[in-house]
Amino acid sequence: MKIIAVLVVVWLVIGVFAAFQRDYFSNAKTNCAEFSDTALTVVAGPLNYVGVNPKTKCNVPQPSK
Repeated sequence: MKIIAVLVVVWLVIGVFAAFQRDYFSNAKTNCAEFSDTALTVVAGPLNYVGVNPKTKCNVPQPSK
């Protein structure tokens, strides 16, 4: 069980490093697409280095007038 926990942590650390290399943390964009791209990059982990480039489209409904 400890091995699985260590592997998950290492996987996520690699994902954070990939997001850092793509400059996702350099600017404070807070829209839905930027947040979800960053989260998907972190979750994809080492897959980022074999060609996976997760991108999302996020449409948030506008408030009524």
